[in-house]
Amino acid sequence: MRDRLKDLVLKYAFRFSETPSFKLVSGGMSQFYFNCKRVTLDPEGQVLIGNLVFEAVKDLNVAAIGGLTLGADAIANAVAYTSWLKGQPIQSFVVRKKQKDHGIVSLIEGKVSAGDRVAVVDDVITTGGSTLQAIAACRQAWLEVVKVVVLVDRQEMNGRENISKEVPLVESLLTRDEIMERYRDQGA
Repeated sequence: MRDRLKDLVLKYAFRFSETPSFKLVSGGMSQFYFNCKRVTLDPEGQVLIGNLVFEAVKDLNVAAIGGLTLGADAIANAVAYTSWLKGQPIQSFVVRKKQKDHGIVSLIEGKVSAGDRVAVVDDVITTGGSTLQAIAACRQAWLEVVKVVVLVDRQEMNGRENISKEVPLVESLLTRDEIMERYRDQGA
């Protein structure tokens, strides 16, 4: 499954340039660009991601999985669906980018309660900013974040290290180096 996921990311989500020509959310420039929504929103991608991330969290006794919208949504939903099929249901939740100002004012949507053990997911990490924002929102809601799982670690700007300072268990399904290796192997 992991090899097939590499193929999908390489084909649909990855771009490379010899010179830094891709502007990142952080404002920096990079030779590498990942738009993982083309994989996380794909039916085959969801099956692969749902199974791989479920395997990464299934033994942690987490009640729920989620992260900052939009990067985490499809991943969390794929894991929730997979967890139900495997007989070990894990709820999905969404962390809003900003708190809503009506109804029940909340940053987090989903069936989670104070004290729940949760895993935070994201599609790509660079600086770790969106993942750290999700972790902070979870903690504000008194959720215990026990692990972070990301689809792709860009291996730039200390993202993994920044997240590890807050949550020691950080796992990436794929790394930029692995994608670049496959890119070069295919003679791209």
